[in-house]
Amino acid sequence: MTGRPPGHTVVVGGGLAGTAAALALADRGRRVTLLETRPRLGGLAFSFRRDSAVGPLTVDNGQHVYLRCCTAYRGFLDRIGGTALAPLQPRLDVPVLDAERRRLGRIRRAALPVPLHLAGTLARYPHLPPAERIAVVRAVAALRRLDPADPALDDQDFGSWLRRHGQRDRGIEAVWDLIGVATLNARADDVSLGIAAMVFRTGLLSGPDAADIGVPGVPLGHLHDTLARGALDRAGVSVLTDTKVRRLSPTPGGWRVTVDSRQRAPESGPAELAADSVVLAVPQEAAHRLLPTGALADQGRLLRIDNAPILNVHVIYDRPVLRRPFLAALGSPVQWVFDRTGPAGLADRPGHRDQYLALSQSAAQDEIQLPTDVLRKRYLPELARLLPPAAGARVRDFFVTRERAATFAPAPGVGRLRPGPVTRAPGLYLAGAWTATGWPATMEGAVRSGLAAARAVRIRPSVP
Repeated sequence: MTGRPPGHTVVVGGGLAGTAAALALADRGRRVTLLETRPRLGGLAFSFRRDSAVGPLTVDNGQHVYLRCCTAYRGFLDRIGGTALAPLQPRLDVPVLDAERRRLGRIRRAALPVPLHLAGTLARYPHLPPAERIAVVRAVAALRRLDPADPALDDQDFGSWLRRHGQRDRGIEAVWDLIGVATLNARADDVSLGIAAMVFRTGLLSGPDAADIGVPGVPLGHLHDTLARGALDRAGVSVLTDTKVRRLSPTPGGWRVTVDSRQRAPESGPAELAADSVVLAVPQEAAHRLLPTGALADQGRLLRIDNAPILNVHVIYDRPVLRRPFLAALGSPVQWVFDRTGPAGLADRPGHRDQYLALSQSAAQDEIQLPTDVLRKRYLPELARLLPPAAGARVRDFFVTRERAATFAPAPGVGRLRPGPVTRAPGLYLAGAWTATGWPATMEGAVRSGLAAARAVRIRPSVP
């Protein structure tokens, strides 16, 4: 690893933010080197192999979906050739099962303009009494009058705002948290009103089809590692995995990036790359460690951006128990259930009858540390309650994946802590879903941050 010619940008971090930045910079004709600590790309949206009782599985670390309004992520999929592998619903349709009342409802949109596209589904939504359905409509109308960019909204919590606008606990659970916990990784009382307003205005009110859901039909690793790496290769980006950045040092007209690589012999010691610009696309704690002193005003604020966990429960039954691609639940510890039989590789096996379900449990602070056997005793009976065929099915495998720092916590006041892409250090830029994209920590936010950093990179003098 040696210095590169002028016009060289080093991108640190091979998640969605870093990959998006690297591709955008390469498209501008920049020479780009992408560095990733792990042996793979994809960040926190990745896959791994598991030896299971049903045979080898390809497992996503967690269930990820996107919406039609996620234009940056959709552009990323198109750029890497993955659009057809993560199809969008033709029209929003979410089955919602009330576990206590044993009643199924649906959140659907009609082919009508905003806001009439949701009027029918709210009028018929069985999980709320008529008076609370009307209150939800009024709250949606009030949301349209909010400006998510108003700094005053960042200091307020979404739950209090909802209650001031006539929402009761049942309505918050059955509508606002049903959507918000999955997209924000926090419940309404713990969410900045500014971020919540952006999510619901964009997803529900920016267009009649904005909330149509896209679910990857292949493992995340195929999209975010295999296809992304192919796109990077075609763009001429040099990708170095198993490479950890130890230090960033400013030089006259550029930067020196000191790295350790598991691809090098230990006795050869750290290597250095020369660049005229660096995009730091890593979690906020790592960014704080690598940023030179004074690169940000109040640099310590990065450490005040808290993280929130997501727990994923994986269950394989010996027969089909869920007839839908996914299901949301009320009145149950279960939040969302997805059928991942196909992407895991089970559907390709002759004579298979097994079904692989993945439970995505957001805002999981109370459960993230629980032992697997405790989670098994909690979730298997709940699945049997929600899905009666599961009561008579045999569990062939049960395991959990835990992302203790899955997202940044979208708490009130977090907006003032999130920096933009430009630092005070010339030629040093930031990317990551935790930066000031206006979005929560989603795949869309990550890609947007990478694109913003790439746009901010300026051509600087030659590296000596």
